[in-house]
Amino acid sequence: MTATPTHPRTSKIIHTEAQLRALIGEPLALTCTKISDRLNAMTRLFVERSPFVCIATSDLAGNCDLSPRGDPAGFVHILDDRTLLMPERPGNRLADSLCNMLANPHVGLLFVVPGVTDTFRVNGRATITVDADLLAPCAVEGKPPLLGVLIDIDEAYTQCSKAFLRSHLWDTQRFVDPSNMPTGGQVMRAIHGAPFDAEQYDVERAARYRKKVGFY
Repeated sequence: MTATPTHPRTSKIIHTEAQLRALIGEPLALTCTKISDRLNAMTRLFVERSPFVCIATSDLAGNCDLSPRGDPAGFVHILDDRTLLMPERPGNRLADSLCNMLANPHVGLLFVVPGVTDTFRVNGRATITVDADLLAPCAVEGKPPLLGVLIDIDEAYTQCSKAFLRSHLWDTQRFVDPSNMPTGGQVMRAIHGAPFDAEQYDVERAARYRKKVGFY
């Protein structure tokens, strides 16, 4: 039996879908009809022109992870209208997404195209592959990935622009000056305490990034 949700900050909680629907209503019939189980000539363009994708995974216990992926536009390859291939580039080796996929293959992807306020969602099932022939076309700077993720599409549909319009994400007048945000080193020092050398950490990381160490 599923436990009734509680929260220490409030007793005013939605417990059922019926309560939720009474508050927000049902989706329009037209909205439901946009959900497909495959790509088409129009939605393929979102995949082909996207240099940035967020991928959501969870383990068997429901612990979730959301991770960014980025590469030259079109880095997620369309093998056919129901199958995608996402190269896995070197990262921090925590491998949260990959470990979740091994336990639970269900994934969600959000494709973002710079300057475009509509996005594209894909929900499907992931399979991790080391097939060198499949991965060869994913090479960047002559370096093919060691791993890739095949995604069998269950649902594919565009997401409306409201979130991007409300956030003004692409409005350059609202861009935040990076100097007003903490650096990676400063974040690490907040975790580890004053003895941590934030400046040295940032200098060394910037040098690695300039040389693209570990990018591919």
